[in-house]
Amino acid sequence: MPPPNRCLTFVTPQIVVDQVSDCTAGNSRFAELRGSLPIVLPALLLCDFGHLADEIARVEAAGAKALHLDVMDGHFVPNLTYGLTIVAAVRRYTELPIEAHLMIANPDQYLEAYHKAGADQLTIHIEAVPEPRPLLDRIRGLGASAGLALNPPTPVAVIEPFLDSCDSVLVMGVMPGFGGQAFDPRALDKLRQLRQNGPQQLMLGLDGGVHTATIGPAAAAGAQLLVAGSAVFSKPDYGHALRELTALAHLASVDPNPSSLAGKGQG
Repeated sequence: MPPPNRCLTFVTPQIVVDQVSDCTAGNSRFAELRGSLPIVLPALLLCDFGHLADEIARVEAAGAKALHLDVMDGHFVPNLTYGLTIVAAVRRYTELPIEAHLMIANPDQYLEAYHKAGADQLTIHIEAVPEPRPLLDRIRGLGASAGLALNPPTPVAVIEPFLDSCDSVLVMGVMPGFGGQAFDPRALDKLRQLRQNGPQQLMLGLDGGVHTATIGPAAAAGAQLLVAGSAVFSKPDYGHALRELTALAHLASVDPNPSSLAGKGQG
């Protein structure tokens, strides 16, 4: 059963800002995940939104420790997904930490709204905000965790000056906004570089192309927050899918010499 009336689902950004202000008070629960890494974050974009509460209950029962929400504006990326009302709806049905991955052109206009709608971590793109430090500091000032994402063509050097303002970095394994892409192995080199040179407390994530053939190499390279969409929601048994992916990630993080990257399909 969902928590009773924890937050309501609202229609406009201002109503969300005005009426959900008490729903995410305090420090970010996303930071509490550090003791459980590596973990798999189901990406709800591919769930059955006609039965959202049931889908959330299923992934919770399957053992999910956090959820990933892909917010796309049809401008920064060539796809349009959902916004504040869905984040608020998800928060209404779960106590799990929520990452809002803001694939939007003007994230500075929406940080407070997405946090108050229920997001515990706000992840913005370096390609959308070339000077992200003020936004990362604002996110932390809200009591949320601050994430910075980079697309496959973007080198790690572009984000290195801002790592001290980040709680996590999300490396994209595919270009956001497009479906059916092969996993880009450049992501593994970026993860290794970030693990070697970034702050020790920095959490590293991978989004795009995560499935049973790629999660081991990704975890061995340093990925700790592994975002999986079809690798979970296309399976009849969410629990089996999450357990398998999590076991592969844990094994590779302990023994960072997994077999070569065999399959490169979308995850």
